[in-house]
Amino acid sequence: MPQERPPSLDPIAARRWATLALGPKPYKPSSVTSPWLHEEVAKRMEERLEFIRLQPKSWVCWNPLRAGLNVLALLKKRYPQAIGHLSADRQGEMEWVQANSTAPWWQPSSWFHSKLKIAPLKPHSMDMVWANMLLHQAADPQALLADWHRVLAVDGFLMFSCLGPDTLQELRTVYARNGWPMPSHEFTDMHDWGDMLVHAGFAEPVMDMEKITLTYVNPEKLVEDLRKLGRNFHVSRFKGLRGKNWYKNFQQALLSLVQKDSEGLLALTFEVVYGHALKPQARVKVSSQSEIDLNDMRQMLRNPQKKQDQV
Repeated sequence: MPQERPPSLDPIAARRWATLALGPKPYKPSSVTSPWLHEEVAKRMEERLEFIRLQPKSWVCWNPLRAGLNVLALLKKRYPQAIGHLSADRQGEMEWVQANSTAPWWQPSSWFHSKLKIAPLKPHSMDMVWANMLLHQAADPQALLADWHRVLAVDGFLMFSCLGPDTLQELRTVYARNGWPMPSHEFTDMHDWGDMLVHAGFAEPVMDMEKITLTYVNPEKLVEDLRKLGRNFHVSRFKGLRGKNWYKNFQQALLSLVQKDSEGLLALTFEVVYGHALKPQARVKVSSQSEIDLNDMRQMLRNPQKKQDQV
């Protein structure tokens, strides 16, 4: 049985971040952006679609503001005949998407969201689920995998990415040497994600990873970027606010301990895990009494050519 959530993650903190409001209304397109790293990872994940022969007739982008807004145009270009959908859990996120999906044609936001559907997703209705940089921040990742499996049609596929265990290794060294609680929870290894995909009912999971190094001119820029990427969900994180003296010591520790590149810039490592998996036809074990979900039964009846695979 795979672990229920990433190691050392506080589910209450993760849920609070997932429902955090975007800011004061009205939500302006210029004030709501995806982190640069999320946009970059989304672009690299979209390039991986070149190796997938399946041509979805419908797809959904999960939590688009975090997944990367720019990739919506790339997905529409790659699958021009497919119907795109958006799904969001964050408070205010869906309101923002709805408000800007009907923006005037001269506003860039309308180029990404026009003709994208925002209706509730039905079971077995999508041919592709696109989920960029979400799983590592999920309070209950297995429930999220189950949601993706539920909305996918048989033979549909999942494309996702998330952060891996070597992320922020330089920052973890700084915190450890100063006796501070860790700066983030531990991230799940890609092999464990593969096990959880199978446990959730997916088939043929393919996992790979790469490391991306970001550089910063000073500690202030580094902290600014980290705040855009998320929050610290470690169960043993600092319980209260820290003062100016701590922040000064933190800056000095970064300058003295974090490895610098050839130009003298502070360097941070991000391990990015990519995953791809299919939703197979439901299988029923032969026994004196068998049970099967009603939606799965409907799918089986719609695909009679696969009946032999059920036993």
